[in-house]
Amino acid sequence: MYIVFLGAPGAGKGTQAVNVAREMDLTAIATGDLFRQAVERGDELGRQVKEYVENGALVPDEITAQVVLERMSSPGCRKGVVFDGFPRNLKQAEVLDTALDKKGKRIDWVVYIKVAEQELIRRLSGRLVCRQCQAPYGGQDGQVGSACPKCGGQLYQRPDDNIETVKSRLEVYFNKTAPLIEYYRRQGKLLEIDGEGSVDEVTQRISRTLRQQAGCGG
Repeated sequence: MYIVFLGAPGAGKGTQAVNVAREMDLTAIATGDLFRQAVERGDELGRQVKEYVENGALVPDEITAQVVLERMSSPGCRKGVVFDGFPRNLKQAEVLDTALDKKGKRIDWVVYIKVAEQELIRRLSGRLVCRQCQAPYGGQDGQVGSACPKCGGQLYQRPDDNIETVKSRLEVYFNKTAPLIEYYRRQGKLLEIDGEGSVDEVTQRISRTLRQQAGCGG
């Protein structure tokens, strides 16, 4: 099974992708993790990724797709994949569909986690990040300067998590993602999930919906 997770910054799609992948015995693929692994390997692909990342530029669609497709071909992905952070735009979606079609496979479902804009702003403007492992935390999980529960690193607020910047980031996201959402809606694969509530509640909603779509009942 191949499932794409979509959601604005702050919607919690990364957390939910991992939870659902674990529950369904699939492999979660996050482009951010793949980029870091490619850089650590130091091969030609990793050197290309490193050049873009170090310059603060977006990794081009062609290279992003290559990194993802390379990971998909590994033995650990035989049962299926949950994609987090890919595809980000229509071009990447078409590349992914073409690659899967060559293998006689396809995207089964696209989970779009919907959260009201004001709630996204509240979450992001109060978010803290670990300087060491980059794990994100809600404002209720600590304060600036406190220790990361995962690695002990220092928590801080990213400069781009102030309210005005957050609003701008969300506007860019929705503008870029709207065609992608419509693309999957036309294919009949889009599942819109209410992303408000506790992490466990949202995970249960997603899992229940996927089971229903798979014909396994509620």
